[in-house]
Amino acid sequence: MAVAVVILTTALVIVVALLAAAGAGKLARMDGATYPAALTRAATTFATVITLAATVTATLTALLS
Repeated sequence: MAVAVVILTTALVIVVALLAAAGAGKLARMDGATYPAALTRAATTFATVITLAATVTATLTALLS
């Protein structure tokens, strides 16, 4: 049961990160950025969301232990 929760949560975080990255890339393109610049912004957003999720997980783990 616990493994399934971890897998589903991980999948949800990745989907949210991908959606945020796609949104950031689209907004960058609409703002007139070149494709490489838009891809860089999307990659930065993806990495930021993943890092934020890892930080929140580490903090919650420390508080609940």
